[in-house]
Amino acid sequence: MGSKPLEDFSSRLQSIRSDIAHVEDEFGKSIIGNREVLRTMVIALISNGHVLVEGMPGLGKTLMIRTIARILDLDFRRVQFTPDLMPADIIGTNIIVEDGVGDRHFRFEKGPIFSHILLADEINRASPKTQSALLQAMEEHEVTVFGKSYTLDEVFFTLATQNPIEMAGTYPLPEAQLDRFYFKVVVPYPSEEDLKKIGILNTNTNGPNAKARKVLSMERILEMRATLMEMPITDRIYDFSVKLIRSTHPDSNGVLENVSRYVRYGASPRGLNAVLSASRVSAALDGRANISLEDIESYYIPALRHRLVMKYEGEIEGVSPVEVLQDVFRSVRNSF
Repeated sequence: MGSKPLEDFSSRLQSIRSDIAHVEDEFGKSIIGNREVLRTMVIALISNGHVLVEGMPGLGKTLMIRTIARILDLDFRRVQFTPDLMPADIIGTNIIVEDGVGDRHFRFEKGPIFSHILLADEINRASPKTQSALLQAMEEHEVTVFGKSYTLDEVFFTLATQNPIEMAGTYPLPEAQLDRFYFKVVVPYPSEEDLKKIGILNTNTNGPNAKARKVLSMERILEMRATLMEMPITDRIYDFSVKLIRSTHPDSNGVLENVSRYVRYGASPRGLNAVLSASRVSAALDGRANISLEDIESYYIPALRHRLVMKYEGEIEGVSPVEVLQDVFRSVRNSF
């Protein structure tokens, strides 16, 4: 890469860094705290991924997503997932229409999935049949109805929320569904200082996200994606990432005892793609044109925590996927 192309690439990375900073600034006008959650969501969007957001009731999961949608100049639709929700309520269906001469024919009426940002609110309240309506769209950016395929826009971003404590009337997400989410982020409870700020913000404004303005378009997001794909990945970083993924599989040679004892199935190749894509954005946000091990470490757990299928022993003994992943990362890093 010559000096001029390198300078041009560095300039484009700096522009990405600046644009994401503008998004974070706008977000901060309406939402107190949760900057790491926001950054993970933005990284997934730029990486052409999807995010599962988990948190206790009242922590503002839906508000955060609505605010992000307002900041981005993109179409936004929200679907409240309930036990009686049907796939057609999300995808759409054929309806019978009559033309001016009395002839009838079918016309496809698009559902809310035909948007840039889809909020699947409380996704685990819908049946697996309805949850599966998202599978093709999340992976292939298209849906099939009565044998005919319909293409979604190039930017299609699914943000799904779920409550970790309410089990009554909920359906666990199938592994195939979970694997299509780039990241699973957990919304933390606000600190005492943030709670005070939240009270002041809600008292002194006309609405919780009234100040947010649009700062990022679909065209700009596609430009960011194209630029980041040019960032090279060294053999060392690639081998390290592959080793991380393989080390989560209990049938691999030389795995940790925690993996062989508590993990039934390890992370999929999608997990590797998520880690590397997120690391590219992380490097750009740090002003670098190369991925470091610290970039991998920053998004390794959000990218893999939902991809491990734990054995019954792990659930009984209270061993979480995060604990296993932390042990794996330490072990792999020490061996490199």
